[in-house]
Amino acid sequence: MSTGVPLSEPPKGDAAILPHEKVFPIQIGSQLFRLSGASIASDAPSYFSRFFEEQLESNPDGNVRTLYIDRDPETFHEILRHLQGYYVRPKDGAHFVKLFADAQFYSLPRLIAQLFECEIFIQIGDRHFQIPRDIFSSPGDSPNFFSLGFAVFFASPTAVFPGLEREGLLRPPSITPPIVSSRSGDVFAELLHLLRGYPVHIRDEEHRACLLRDCRYYHLRGLEQKLIPHDISYNLERRRFEITVRLEDVRPSGITFVPDGESSSNPNANSTITGGWVHYARPFVDEDHRELIIEIGGGNTLVDLTTMRAELHGLAKARVTSLCQVIANKMNLPANAPLSLTVTPGNSSSSSSSSSSNNNPANGSNTALTGDRIKIHIDSSTDITLDGEPFSPNNNYDTTSNGSNNSTFQPTEAPAGYSPMEGNATPLTPSGLYPRLQTPSAAAIQPNQQLPRKRRRVDGSERSRQWVVDRGQWRLRVHPTTNASTGTGQMEVVFVAVKLEAHSSQRARNARRSFVS
Repeated sequence: MSTGVPLSEPPKGDAAILPHEKVFPIQIGSQLFRLSGASIASDAPSYFSRFFEEQLESNPDGNVRTLYIDRDPETFHEILRHLQGYYVRPKDGAHFVKLFADAQFYSLPRLIAQLFECEIFIQIGDRHFQIPRDIFSSPGDSPNFFSLGFAVFFASPTAVFPGLEREGLLRPPSITPPIVSSRSGDVFAELLHLLRGYPVHIRDEEHRACLLRDCRYYHLRGLEQKLIPHDISYNLERRRFEITVRLEDVRPSGITFVPDGESSSNPNANSTITGGWVHYARPFVDEDHRELIIEIGGGNTLVDLTTMRAELHGLAKARVTSLCQVIANKMNLPANAPLSLTVTPGNSSSSSSSSSSNNNPANGSNTALTGDRIKIHIDSSTDITLDGEPFSPNNNYDTTSNGSNNSTFQPTEAPAGYSPMEGNATPLTPSGLYPRLQTPSAAAIQPNQQLPRKRRRVDGSERSRQWVVDRGQWRLRVHPTTNASTGTGQMEVVFVAVKLEAHSSQRARNARRSFVS
């Protein structure tokens, strides 16, 4: 290559002053090209214009030498078309990086800017994609894998190859075409289809999991929220919208607390609240908050029907602890009055946990569910499936008011501290729940039939009063209560059961097992 201008020196001047009608010879590799002054001036100042301007200044007779450049002539054919006024569109990622590298090498400002504004060319798996840059304009979808990944080499027209020492550089560094070999091209094609606004049929939960996994990989947070399993409906009896979301899909930014009597569109939490419900809006997707119903699966919830408490295990325990901390922060509770997760001690560790959490602010340590159990509420509106069969509790309530909207239920055995959770729904007491475990099913008992003297065997008196909830849906109620040990008031979170699928014994759990072969 024979030039009078170092590659590392940026072009000077604002425009080329080459004669438009004069022809200038440029040899790229083994091919000779003849460019008019008008073509060179169409994208100037550039490496070509600088070279030939210096030639004309040093040779008043107008004779210029041939510019020799050891680069790819095939790529220069595309650049020549650009200089002649045609729009050059990269075919794929490999073609894009060749054009980009040579546009930088020749210092063609207009072509560089054009390449920065064109589609993102990338290979995912065994498929090539041209991704419009504006397809990530939805909230939460930017910055993402593609905008951040391209920024490494293609940051801006004025800051290319950040960190590269350009002094004395003879050639631009080689650029590998963008490729993501570890992901599926078919899955990404479906994500692009969704980003364009078209629906995609989700075949099963495994298919949904694949879509969500790649959404998180590419950092498409807005699209992820659209794909998570959820259900939005209007509850006519409660006169409010509801959203059901799995516990693991709840995001802190979508949580809000709505006091009783307040609208979810204008939540207001202050020190004078008397109670309220937790509402949720999917980040980047939902504009309005709706009453939250969280779904907890995996058989991680153990319900004690004697104390009406729920004990969580595994990741569910950590997630609920974090969720309650978020609720406390949203309610702006003072440090000396955190959201209480403490309960009547069920074991020795509960007592110490209760006393410590009453004196310390709500944080990850004193709101953990170690030894503590969450207060739950089950009433007549709860749909319960126990051991694979619909469960009808044995109520001890006076329901002579025929269940009208104006009726008031009078529980004869209401739990201590009972307060209405579901309007006129009848609260269920322990004796209304666990005696059913020791009698034949309701369908097997005929009217006026005397029960058999011998009852079916259960797994011990304590175990018969405990359910393992395989899947449960819960509303989150926060209301004031009195600390039994200190006598001071505090806010308490209560899980109000909406729908439960549970088993009461190992036999019921084993009955659902299937052989692996």
